[in-house]
Amino acid sequence: MIKILRQRIPLVFMVLLATPVLAIDTQDQSTLPTAEIQSFVETFETIREGYVEVLSDEDILHKALKGMVLGLDPHSEYFTKNELVDFNEQTSGNYAGIGVEVEMKDNHLIIVTPVDASAASEAGILPGDIIVKIDNTLITDLGMQDIITLMRGEVGSTVALDIERDGEVKHYELTRRMVEDDSVSEKWLGDGIAYFRISQFQGDSGNEFYQAIDRLKKEGDIKGVVLDLRNNPGGVLQSAVNIVDAFIDQGIIVYTNGRHEISKSQFTATKKNTRLAKIPLVVLVNEGSASASEIVAGALQDHQRAVIMGTETFGKGSVQTVVPLSNGDAVKLTTALYYTPNGRSIQAQGITPDLVVPQASLTFEKGQFIVKEAELKGHLGNGTGGKERTSADVKSDIGALAKSDFQLFQAVTILKTLPKLIQKP
Repeated sequence: MIKILRQRIPLVFMVLLATPVLAIDTQDQSTLPTAEIQSFVETFETIREGYVEVLSDEDILHKALKGMVLGLDPHSEYFTKNELVDFNEQTSGNYAGIGVEVEMKDNHLIIVTPVDASAASEAGILPGDIIVKIDNTLITDLGMQDIITLMRGEVGSTVALDIERDGEVKHYELTRRMVEDDSVSEKWLGDGIAYFRISQFQGDSGNEFYQAIDRLKKEGDIKGVVLDLRNNPGGVLQSAVNIVDAFIDQGIIVYTNGRHEISKSQFTATKKNTRLAKIPLVVLVNEGSASASEIVAGALQDHQRAVIMGTETFGKGSVQTVVPLSNGDAVKLTTALYYTPNGRSIQAQGITPDLVVPQASLTFEKGQFIVKEAELKGHLGNGTGGKERTSADVKSDIGALAKSDFQLFQAVTILKTLPKLIQKP
């Protein structure tokens, strides 16, 4: 056994340990846990003096702080200065990588969703896939920021992923590129039905959405809306609030609640941002819809403003606050939970659609023998002079949309049918 000589840790280190990261009412502060801090100091010294490799004090401290924050929940992280820059790039929607949103669950690195038009999306990587290895590195026991660093790189460089899906491991070679994602896209689906796709909630997604609405309104009247939030991993809260605000003109959109007053907030709708208050609306969600996507779906569901369709969402309903530290590092800390207008918590539960419609591939039976009344010998005429219809007039092909995107096809079907079900005064 090697005897380690314990030295007194520098005073500045002790001060750092005692510095609070959030401004909390002093009446709520407990006494300094000196015994626990002494254990920390002894562990620090033991590693510095006895670990098989030489580590700087800064390296040991960063590992300690990262481990402390990572142990709280899957979404809390400790950022160094450089890692904080990378994190800010992520929320800007302009960065170099393969384009995936990931979460750590039960020591598995799970893909929440690939970003639209990214290398991951084009390679066929799916929500729910489990990343086992990045290049030659197993992801076991890696921190989230370490994982992000491994997946990032120079534009044009490649990264290898081993991904587990349905018990089988698939190998992917992906080329890193700039992910410059316009978060909002729009198009017409026919019969006055507007389609809006929001791939993630970036800082300017609200304004992008309003502009997309205005562009379509210049081309024609919007009679129905499909809002597609499938595989949307979330993002900036205010942008999600702005999206809901386009559809309702009053009432709570979302509120947060945590231990301290700074964690309590409430967001309400305003009349000035409302664009489509009365238009029939279907919101598409799936297991890749998380966080801010669930806030939008939950708010519109509680206000009975939309039909939520698809499959149950991811279930991330916690609030992370980035708290800057005096040394330039930062802590992304879970400080509260999100609640829908009716007081439902999204956390670990998600949003259950009003209509559960799984994504499916349709096959059509061919060669069916159909006989209609008009083909029977001696049949009676229509009686009102209407044109008779035979089996040759029956169209069994319901279109390419049903084959390529069954959920979207069902959404369009509802919007086309809904006006016929609503009785006019």
